[in-house]
Amino acid sequence: MVAGQEEGARYRAFLSYNHKDGQQARWLHRRLEGYRIPRRLAGKEGDRGIVPARLSPIFRDREELPAAGDLSEKVRAALAASQSLIVVCSPNAAASPWVAKEIDTFRELHPGRPILAAILDGEPAQCFPPPLGANGAEPLAADLRKQGDGRRLGLLKLVAGLAGTGLDALVQRDAQRRIRRVMAVTMGALMMMLVTTALAIFAFNARAEAERQRAEAEGLVEFMLTDLRRELREVGRLDIMATVNDRAMSFYRERERAAGSRGDLTNRARLNQTAGEDALTRGNLETALRFFRQAHTNSAAAMESAADDPGALFVHGRSEYWIGRVYELRQQWRLAEVHYRRFRVSTESLIASDPHNPEYMKQVAWAAIDLGNLQLNGARDAAAAQLSYREAVRWFTNAAQADRSDENTRLALANAYGWLAESYWAQDLRNDGLEARLRQHEIVSGLHEADSSSFEKLFRLAVADRGLARMLGNLGRAEEGRSFLSRAWARSGALTARDPSNSEWLLLRVFLACDIIFGKLGPPDNVSRAWVRSELRGAASTMRAQRNPRVAEFANCLNALGKGA
Repeated sequence: MVAGQEEGARYRAFLSYNHKDGQQARWLHRRLEGYRIPRRLAGKEGDRGIVPARLSPIFRDREELPAAGDLSEKVRAALAASQSLIVVCSPNAAASPWVAKEIDTFRELHPGRPILAAILDGEPAQCFPPPLGANGAEPLAADLRKQGDGRRLGLLKLVAGLAGTGLDALVQRDAQRRIRRVMAVTMGALMMMLVTTALAIFAFNARAEAERQRAEAEGLVEFMLTDLRRELREVGRLDIMATVNDRAMSFYRERERAAGSRGDLTNRARLNQTAGEDALTRGNLETALRFFRQAHTNSAAAMESAADDPGALFVHGRSEYWIGRVYELRQQWRLAEVHYRRFRVSTESLIASDPHNPEYMKQVAWAAIDLGNLQLNGARDAAAAQLSYREAVRWFTNAAQADRSDENTRLALANAYGWLAESYWAQDLRNDGLEARLRQHEIVSGLHEADSSSFEKLFRLAVADRGLARMLGNLGRAEEGRSFLSRAWARSGALTARDPSNSEWLLLRVFLACDIIFGKLGPPDNVSRAWVRSELRGAASTMRAQRNPRVAEFANCLNALGKGA
């Protein structure tokens, strides 16, 4: 007998569908039979016995049955020899007596075997064949629609149900496969670092070539600070980003040593800011603050020598912002306000100098977000925060319209809607809060659908999933909330598997674990409380080792866990 297959079960599953959905059924059949279970899971004990290495064969009628046979007898024989039943759900399937008969027959033959629903089109009330929900039965459902789980996560849900293994492990394996596709970006980054080193060495070998080399090297540094950095963030390679920063810093130090001057202070400040941002992502606030203060010193000096230069003002404003951000994370509200207000003054000067510049519009919007965060979390003035967040939404919308190719602006707009939802919720304006959350999720979901290999977009989508899950749970819409919670948990697992030290991703994992253990929705399907508690303790331990002060944000959850929850 094949590993993980019940005695007498020739087929891993029977695929039931209406012939009008034949194209999608063939796709699903091909993907399920072609899926390979991760080696570390195959052969282990699962929820349904030994986890198989493959899910084949899966029976699909209209392909395996000969035209000349007694179809009814052969279908019944295939159902009798199937370990599970997968129902491809659509309005076509819901109206099909043949699909309904297959469900009834399978239940009659195998009362205890699982039935899985693959939602292709329509809501459950419109797409589930009537026997699927008979007697209060609730089949495991994978929503293959774009607005649901999507094809990738939906397929993994079906695989987990058929194999009897955890969904999170499969999501992590899927993420690793996507990582291999983006390794070319990492290799390109390494090549850029080698080129930078070569340029830096060559720059001092020939005095006559110094100016040309300086222009080339600074152009390369500009690429490292913008396009390359953006690509590395998308694929979650903070380790390469830190090395890129170190190389660029070394280049400037060597230049300054040779020239006997401080060189380009604005670019030095930008490098300090990126190094600080990476340290912040690692949860090391002390190191981040040291880099941001160095950036502030350099950008202030650049401002003194070029007070009318918008570029120098822009960079100096960012120095103020980043110092304020560290103080905000430490919940040192007064110090954060000092730097955030200086940042706001700089953004007002920038937008006055060029009202149609989308980059300046975004800075005004971020200044409004910062003020809103101080009002909501520091002063506890949700009404004032609401006004600030609405201002941010307006400016981000203007910036997105001015530059429709900038995905980061739309991500920022989604973030603003998320904060706006929090301010509404704090005022018990629940309908407005839900509308803002749905708008946030719609934006991020569309961006992720267009670029599913981006870890940055995956993180933003998981955050939006969690926000909707909590809000729907509090509104009494538990089934919908649990669906979003399940997606958020699976996606956060893929993120922390990619980079176990990313403090933002770890914090999301912790918050989700606390939601599952102590929230209204409970654990998602195929997720045990014991595993969630283990994940919570592991993520919290890593953040403590980072000396991350944000541990205080979930201290109550950890204390409750220690009391036996």
